[in-house]
Amino acid sequence: MFDGNQEQERLKRLRDQQLRARDPHVKQRKFQRRTAERERKRDNSYTLGDLWKDIPLMVRYLLGGFLLGGLVILILPLIWDSPWVKIVSFVAALAIIIFTGILGNAVTVRENLKDFTRK
Repeated sequence: MFDGNQEQERLKRLRDQQLRARDPHVKQRKFQRRTAERERKRDNSYTLGDLWKDIPLMVRYLLGGFLLGGLVILILPLIWDSPWVKIVSFVAALAIIIFTGILGNAVTVRENLKDFTRK
């Protein structure tokens, strides 16, 4: 009698295993899982705004300083006609770059202090 009960349990497990293997919803669930995963990845995409926010403030300010300095170097010779214009434009560009670097450092220090005071 004990062997018959074990045989019955074995047949029951075998039948359940075969039913799971033939489950028509397995492919559908797999497809839904893959689709949901793709949507999550798409929603968590990395944008240019995120990239810009990840750059430290000092570097962002320095990039702005380089752009402004470059504009000074390009525009000042068009406005001012003098033999000193190249030297003055380079000195002005250098001053702008140094100023924006100091300003960026000050803003970074301020943000770090805010973070420390919040904790």
